[in-house]
Amino acid sequence: MATIQQRGNSYFITVSCGLDVRGKQVRQTKTWRIPENMTAKQAEKEAQRQAFIFEESVKRGQINKAVKFEEFALEWFKEVGALKLKQRTLANYRNYSKRVFKAIGHQRMDRLTSRDVQKLIAEMNEGARLDKYKKGKLAPKTIRNHVAFISTIFEHGIRMGIVSHNPCKAVTLPKDERTEKEIYTLEEIQKILALLHQEPDKHFDFIVFFTLAIYCGHRRGEILGLENRDFDYERSTVTINRTSNYTNELGTFTDSPKTKNSYRTLKLPLEIMELVARYREHQRKYAESIGDKWVTEIEGYKGEIVPNDRLFTQWQGLPMHPNAPGLFWERFCVKHGIRYLNPHQMRHFNASAQILAGVDLKTISSNLGHSTAQTTLTFYSHVFAAANAASMDKMIELVGLPEMKGAIVSERSEEDNLGEAG
Repeated sequence: MATIQQRGNSYFITVSCGLDVRGKQVRQTKTWRIPENMTAKQAEKEAQRQAFIFEESVKRGQINKAVKFEEFALEWFKEVGALKLKQRTLANYRNYSKRVFKAIGHQRMDRLTSRDVQKLIAEMNEGARLDKYKKGKLAPKTIRNHVAFISTIFEHGIRMGIVSHNPCKAVTLPKDERTEKEIYTLEEIQKILALLHQEPDKHFDFIVFFTLAIYCGHRRGEILGLENRDFDYERSTVTINRTSNYTNELGTFTDSPKTKNSYRTLKLPLEIMELVARYREHQRKYAESIGDKWVTEIEGYKGEIVPNDRLFTQWQGLPMHPNAPGLFWERFCVKHGIRYLNPHQMRHFNASAQILAGVDLKTISSNLGHSTAQTTLTFYSHVFAAANAASMDKMIELVGLPEMKGAIVSERSEEDNLGEAG
């Protein structure tokens, strides 16, 4: 039964929900403010109605509960995040939670406001960092990711009847400072490929890794997840079926591709297929040379134990650590005096090369494994703009335009001019 107390120009409504596990009385409360145009009798009657509605909501579990943000978020990680999200995304959310918990974790969900979230955004934008090794304000994308985590928790809270609204919907986020992606030029890529293929056999795995990165534009995890069975040597194709990733909690693990469109098959040049076949034979001979030390079974998707068919491995056959290609690349660039860019920029080079070669948007999006063609268009809008400008030059080359001899002057009468003025 709800109890009602009038406090000045409002009514305080309390509903008893029994005892908790420690024997402590649990109550839900609500304050209803009296509108200015109501008489005392009308207000008393409306307060009774509000109390009834509130009590029914409590019975159905559709009311705010005095639960702190951190407490509820930890429940979400366990009950929802672990089931719904990919391990990498879950690890990122855990990373975001450190800053968020420090700022608002102690506050009750039902009392958190848009101003609280906006204050956190301002702190991040002003340079407040948890990582003592980095300085300066957080990137707009990183700030948005933190807010997205908070919003995810509140949306779950709405579904569970913990809160009635999401304060993140009213905040203002920093403007995304989009900059043109820095990528390797065609001349640089040609030089890189030439130098790569001069590397000794002990680096055969990285020769193949970066050759695939350049020609296929696959993500790092997709390349590291490749197995011999993914290559069809008759059709000269490669299929993305899995990824190999890393988190501090799980170490190196196998996961599904990023989106449903990331499952894809690409046609490869015969030279690339021959390179992969040569590398596979090199790997087979190496495995034979170390005998029982070579791992014959590995942990596949969702922890399933499967035969070891992985293309890129450590010395004993376990899946290669995702940081290994990057460490090789840093040393390679220093050794040969090559401009260093993150290896992921080879994916951007691949996309740009396809665009400038005139490949249609839908095909490029499919090749890259983007969720939609709009994603491709957004990421590479500046490259598409350059390609469109170049297409106009091609039109002139194809169609031509006659030279105009002298200026064409129109002779207009005074009556014509007066007519236009009228």
